[in-house]
Amino acid sequence: MRTILITGASGGLVQEMVPLLKDDFLILLGRDVAKIEQLYAYHEKKAVFDVDIRDEIALTAFFDELDSQLGQIDILVNNAGYAIYDDFENFSSQQVQAMFDINTFALMTMCRLVGKRMKARRSGQIINIISMSGLIASSKSSVYSATKFAAMGFSNTIRLELAQYGVTVTTVNPGPIATSFFDQADPDGSYQESVKAFLLQPDYVAKKIVSAMGTKKRDINLPWSLAVAHKLYTLFPRIADYLASTVFNLK
Repeated sequence: MRTILITGASGGLVQEMVPLLKDDFLILLGRDVAKIEQLYAYHEKKAVFDVDIRDEIALTAFFDELDSQLGQIDILVNNAGYAIYDDFENFSSQQVQAMFDINTFALMTMCRLVGKRMKARRSGQIINIISMSGLIASSKSSVYSATKFAAMGFSNTIRLELAQYGVTVTTVNPGPIATSFFDQADPDGSYQESVKAFLLQPDYVAKKIVSAMGTKKRDINLPWSLAVAHKLYTLFPRIADYLASTVFNLK
């Protein structure tokens, strides 16, 4: 039986993942413990915790206690994150910092605290749920894309550092997913409506993630159309900028 730790456990993507992990012991982190307990009442092999993943001191103490109570973590899934789409001039410094705190710095702290434990025993897998916005820039996603580009660069680096110790780092880069993520990112629903052609269903993405668990898979890029767009972005940046500002500029 594997032990899998998942952040952002109340999110729609995790709600589709948990039923696929019925044989695993799950450590679920989120802000609303009561909601998480209710969502996954059917899954008996679990432990739910409310720990602020932005607080390094709290996380350090949490993992020290976890070591003695529940033992090793086989797979870490960094799922917590959020977006606000707007022109950059409308963001305050506080909003920028807050998004980096969750999307980037918390992810880095989780990877460091769990990764060093995996490194010591020479096994484990870190799955970072990032975004196509960490591969392809688009208007009104300046702050969100910055947090995700940073998370992507970090993930690619620790993959190299940890590979020799038997630890796999997998990045998951989905386009827009039909979950409550857009309740904050897109309050009026206009963006979600405009990207219907690219909208991914959470059960599909969840199956892709779960199938990668326990493998050496480097990355998962979804959907295929945006994966191709990323290749164009890398090979033909001028064309990619044009497409990003026209065809894919749907915010």
